This record gives sequence, C-alpha cells and structure tokens, in this order.
Amino acid sequence: MRAVIITSPGGPEVLEIQNVETPQPVGDQVRVRVRAAGINRADLLQRAGGYAAPPGWPADIPGLEFAGEVDAVGPLARSSKPGQRVMGIVGGGSQAEYILVHEGLLVEIPENLDFIQAAGVPEVFMTAHDALFTQAGLQMGERVLIHAAGSGVGTAAIQLAHACGAIVFATSRTAEKLERAKSLGLDVGLSDQNFAAEVKRLTNGAGVHVVLDFVGAPYMAQNLEALTSWGRMVFLATMGGTQANVNLGLLMSKRIQIRGCTLRSRTLEEKLAVTRRFATHVIPLLAADKVKPIIEQVYAMDEAAEAHKAMGENKNFGKLIIRID
Repeated sequence: MRAVIITSPGGPEVLEIQNVETPQPVGDQVRVRVRAAGINRADLLQRAGGYAAPPGWPADIPGLEFAGEVDAVGPLARSSKPGQRVMGIVGGGSQAEYILVHEGLLVEIPENLDFIQAAGVPEVFMTAHDALFTQAGLQMGERVLIHAAGSGVGTAAIQLAHACGAIVFATSRTAEKLERAKSLGLDVGLSDQNFAAEVKRLTNGAGVHVVLDFVGAPYMAQNLEALTSWGRMVFLATMGGTQANVNLGLLMSKRIQIRGCTLRSRTLEEKLAVTRRFATHVIPLLAADKVKPIIEQVYAMDEAAEAHKAMGENKNFGKLIIRID
C-alpha cells in the first residue's frame, strides 16, 4: 500500500510517499480502506520528532483520524462488514491507503457526509465533545470561552456549545476568523489580547463558566480572571508554552477547577468510551446538519508536504484534509 512516510525528523520536506506492506487484521481488528485523512497539529509535532506515536502505532506514518470503507475484518470482529462506510480516531498511521483499527473505535458515517467531510470529524468533534461536556460539564445556558476560534477543535467546539444552548465567547488573532465563526454559533468574538477584561465587561463582571484553552501559559492569568466562581478550565494544548505563574489566591477564592487532557495518549478503554459518547450525542447532530465539519482545503496524497506546511502557517479556518486515492 502507499503511505505518507516520515523519513527522518524535520520539516515538511522529510515526507515521502512510499510503498509499504499492507497490514492484516487479527482478533477484533478491522482493516479500513482509507479514502481521506485529516491533518492535526500532532502530525506536525510527530514529523518534527517532538511527539512520538503511542506504542503499537506506526512511528513513521502520521494521521490521527480517517474516513473510508471496511475492507476486511478479524475473526473476533462482530459488527463490521466489508463495504461499510466508517470513520474514527487512531494513534497514528491514517495517512495511508489501509489502516487497522479496533472495531470499537469505528463509527458509521452519516449518509449526508462524504468521505472528505467525514475525515474532518473524528479528532476535532470527539476532542471538543469530551472537553466541553465530559471534562468541563458544560450546561445549557452557561457561558463558555473558546480560544483559537478558527482551529479545527475550535470550530467544532463552537458548534457543539451553541447546539447545547450555551452562550459562546471565542478569541482569535484575526477578526476574519471571528466573523466566519459567527455562522457556526459564535455569540461574542474577542481579540486574544485583553479578553479577560472584555469578558468581565460584557457579562457585567460575572465571567464565563467554562474556558477551553489550546495556548497554555500566556493565557493562564487572563483565563483565571475571566472565569466566574466555580468555573472550569480545560487545557487541550500548550502551543504558547507550558510554564505559568498561577495566582493561587484567585484560584481558591473562585473555587476554580483546572483540568488538562489529551485524546491520543489515552488507553483503549478510555478511547472506546469517548467514541461511544460521540456516537450517541454528536452523530445525530451531524446527521441532522445541526453541526458540520468545516473543511478549509483538500490535498492529494502526493501533496502531503504542502498540507503540513499550510497547517504550520496557522492560516486555515477549520480542517485540512488529505485525499487518499
């Protein structure tokens, strides 16, 4: 099979399309003929040598999400059938013509989504749903502040928060991305500079109940200021840095909860639970067109290096997808 291969740690130029052995399913594994794969920032970190794939996943083939057709099933697989249209998350390896996946990590693609659209769903919508509702316990009518409004997870989180009846605030470095996010359910767009003061002003000093953050250290002080009493903050990435000074007095006086989480490094059991919750709560919204994947651009498999370069420039609004021909 053809696959995108990381030939050595480095920039986009280290990616090559090579022929490698096609994997064979065993046990409860399912082999999927991948038709499209989403690109995530973790792929860039893995390519650069800074984020190794979890044990059991290809070290040299990037890709955390996919959409395609069931091609073959292991002897213990029970519910998957050849030809079934499926999507899902993996620890790596999805930017290839075939991938092996535990049957429980597969979700059937709604009829209204094609493979390109479906490939932009699993990683961002599972991450956003888990962070907002499982980790932060977002409730109808609460206020949520979502950073990086134009990112894949940001666009998914805005839609899911809006769908549940929350009031959505979001930040971005560009006004254009905030304007585009309004069509997804964004109520209030904010600059990423003095967002805490703006949140307090717009809420008459009350603040927001939940903060979803990808930046990390540079936003910590303002996040604490922006949160109301009993507020919850979830960190999904630390793109701006990992070390921050924390005002413990403010943390305690507001009774704020802080949680950090990632999806890729979780155990199989945890990922199975995330997938089940996603299938129960998000798939119906996708099928009814109440939420949708936001696709910025589609690249051919031979253009993988160009796609990685584009993501590194951080100009995209929504997902970048590789078509696996």
